[in-house]
Amino acid sequence: MEQPVVKALYGDILIKEAITLLQEGRRVVLAVKGGSMHPFIIGGKESVELVSPQAPLKVGDVVLAWVDGSHYVIHRIIGIEGNQISLMGDGNIRGIERCSKDEVAAIAEYVISPKGKRRYLYTKGRMRFARMWRRLLPVRRWILAIYRRTLVKLNIVI
Repeated sequence: MEQPVVKALYGDILIKEAITLLQEGRRVVLAVKGGSMHPFIIGGKESVELVSPQAPLKVGDVVLAWVDGSHYVIHRIIGIEGNQISLMGDGNIRGIERCSKDEVAAIAEYVISPKGKRRYLYTKGRMRFARMWRRLLPVRRWILAIYRRTLVKLNIVI
């Protein structure tokens, strides 16, 4: 039987409590803030449903991780070398965070809209778009500027 979903907001104490619930096998919904995961997750509007990592982590997974020994982020894995993981937000144009596999607390499975609609993050189409988006890094700044000024304001979700 699937455990009920627990909703939480950001904050170190709440994230630590959410991690405890994840370790108990529960699903946790966290509100996302900031624009670092645009266009896949809209901070300030959408939430993510997190689960405890069961399968091996892989490039393309969106994870909640403790990075640089200082804070938690929800970002996409862009590289794995041994025990070290490199992360970058889809909405970022530079800056890579690093953590160990042990510092990954959860995997985001679903994005949840303000109206409660759940979208699975790992459909073939979304993963193909995520790979293409990564290759667009050199021109991402201009694409994101247009995206934020138009689609986000019109509440159009990809």
